[in-house]
Amino acid sequence: MSQHCMKLSAFSFALLAALYHTPVHAQETVNLTPVTVQAIAPTGPEENNRINSPEEKPSLGKTETKLEDLPASVQVIPRALLSEQGANMLRDAVANASGVNAGGQDSKGYFDHFLIRGLNAQIYSDGFSDGDQLSGLSHSLNGVEHIEILEGPGSALFGSGPPGGTINIAHYSPAPILHYGGSLQAGSYGALTGSAYVTGPTGVDGLDYRIDATASHVSGFRQLPSRDREVRPALRWQWGNHVTDLAIDARNIHETPDSYGLIYFNGTPIRDVSRNAKYSSPFVAAHTDFFRTTLDDQWTLSDTLTINNRFSFLHRSLDAIVNGDSSSTRVTNGQVVNRQLREQDDKDRSIDYQFEPVWRFATGTLQHTLLTGFEYQQQKLSTTRQTADLPNIPDAFTPVAPETSLYDVRFLCDAKHSCDDDRLGARYYSLYATDQIDVTDALKIRAGVRQDVWNTTLTPRITVPGRFGTDAKPLLAGQGDSRNDAPVSWNVGALYRVLPWMAPYVGVSRSHLTNFNGENTQNGVGAPESALQYEAGIKFAWLADRVVLNVATFDVKRDHVATAATVDGVEAVLFDSQKTRGTEASADLALTSQWHLLANVTHQNAYITDNPQGITSEGHRPQGAPDMLANVWTTYDFALGGLQGFRVGAGVNYQDKSYSDLTNANSIPGFAVVNMLVGFDKPTWGVDVNVRNVTDRRYISAANGAGGYVGQPRGAFVTVHANL
Repeated sequence: MSQHCMKLSAFSFALLAALYHTPVHAQETVNLTPVTVQAIAPTGPEENNRINSPEEKPSLGKTETKLEDLPASVQVIPRALLSEQGANMLRDAVANASGVNAGGQDSKGYFDHFLIRGLNAQIYSDGFSDGDQLSGLSHSLNGVEHIEILEGPGSALFGSGPPGGTINIAHYSPAPILHYGGSLQAGSYGALTGSAYVTGPTGVDGLDYRIDATASHVSGFRQLPSRDREVRPALRWQWGNHVTDLAIDARNIHETPDSYGLIYFNGTPIRDVSRNAKYSSPFVAAHTDFFRTTLDDQWTLSDTLTINNRFSFLHRSLDAIVNGDSSSTRVTNGQVVNRQLREQDDKDRSIDYQFEPVWRFATGTLQHTLLTGFEYQQQKLSTTRQTADLPNIPDAFTPVAPETSLYDVRFLCDAKHSCDDDRLGARYYSLYATDQIDVTDALKIRAGVRQDVWNTTLTPRITVPGRFGTDAKPLLAGQGDSRNDAPVSWNVGALYRVLPWMAPYVGVSRSHLTNFNGENTQNGVGAPESALQYEAGIKFAWLADRVVLNVATFDVKRDHVATAATVDGVEAVLFDSQKTRGTEASADLALTSQWHLLANVTHQNAYITDNPQGITSEGHRPQGAPDMLANVWTTYDFALGGLQGFRVGAGVNYQDKSYSDLTNANSIPGFAVVNMLVGFDKPTWGVDVNVRNVTDRRYISAANGAGGYVGQPRGAFVTVHANL
């Protein structure tokens, strides 16, 4: 390793070590001066910021099919685009795809939770899920190469999955050439982030390595501190006809939940207070430890057959003290009443094995890429929760939480205080096949089917009044409640290239989702959710792919949806049916060699079609699903004084009004946020000045049960990156 490389690596890891020992205090003084210094390590001069490039082969398709040949809406967001936007978290990235927004049911305000087309989405890392989705995880962009988004049901490929779609985070693989970089971020609201990566040969023939590490600390403009420590070492061994990848992903995440945000008053987040006003308890906290090992072997036996063996072991723990997000928490006579506190301790252990032979062959003139597969998943989840009543906040307009210490709080477990001490277990067996057929150069057909066999169990360790199992009998300590289900998921679609630059497509897909999670056990193990989507669209690519435009219309119906609600002052889970109809469009335009424009827009009509459990909600909007979403981002490169590499950029993120729960009693208003960029970029280094929320717009980013999450005020930051 060169002396320069050793100095940079030593600096980067010394920085990470220093950041690791940076303390986080819930009441630390916050510097609100909107000045930030940020560094994000890029990953190579070969990258570009084009989204949805027709030649891209997303890994979530599993058949190495190009985007232009897939009869479905799939979007790929490259790392280079995220770097120029100053993004360092997944939640900063999703606006680049049409139809995606943050929030939705069971969003607690301190982890990633997204809707696609108004319906829940699931997050995967390199094809493996994060475990119990409803106790979610915040995802950084540590070592992330790109983000893939499949819109609509994907159960035929991924098994149990929600109908909204799939977000797959794809990481970099080790490279055989020495390559390294470092980064530093310091900014508004106490933000500090250090990142480093190095990749290259180990000295053993065919064996390469890569290490990505990130450490961050943010005080937060609402005094909601967080810190994140991550390291991801990986090895790639190319031996014989095999390519074997081993990766370890370790994370230690501390966050401050803010379930209340700005409390609802007269049907909307309270207005006559500062956006820094806090209604949550001063000692709320959430701590997550995450450890995953993945092993992937690609064995090429011949031009006809490739066998993929993939294995993941995941261990995740969550310890949280968080305010309840019940809609019964409200402003009455100037006071905030019906406040509660939840203490939660979850542990999730999962293994996932996938055996996937991929066959390439011809039948007559038809060319097939046939993915076949067997998958076994085992998940064990332990969850312990209890609830405490909190005193009223005397003045909702100058809020000060009366509770000052956790020692003053009395946790209870009864019919009026949700609680549990449960052990959940799941075993999933799956057989599946997906065939990508090239009928001609113009006509492509894709069809897939999956047979799942699910066994899920719930064993309470305590008896809680008011809990009933699947047989309508009380759930008693030590007595298990279980389900056995065998759903069939499928999809079929066709794409026809009418002209070299225009390809209409149609598709239909059926999916199923197990109601296996730590949030929805009040009524035992629930029956699976199901969904059916119809989609039609047109893919355009003109002028050697300099102009890429995708348009789609969709109709998605989901049944037996577990939905949080408050009944007689008690948090409960109800099961309803929902439907979303809509149209979306996304464009990637290289207007000139210097001017790049990205834009997307989605119009959707999401509504409740049925709620057989007695709440009058038919025709209402689901939680967090806006009617309209629109985003635009543009950059222009230019020379100054004969020096190439300067760039400017600007963008707008727009989201329409959305509602807090299925009663539609409370809502958040629509908003538009303006962002800007001025920078200088070279293949090996660069500097950018980004400003977010340029107009300092006061806005609510997502609707929760008790209040709305507050969007970040104006903040400026400088990005310096090195890539050697």
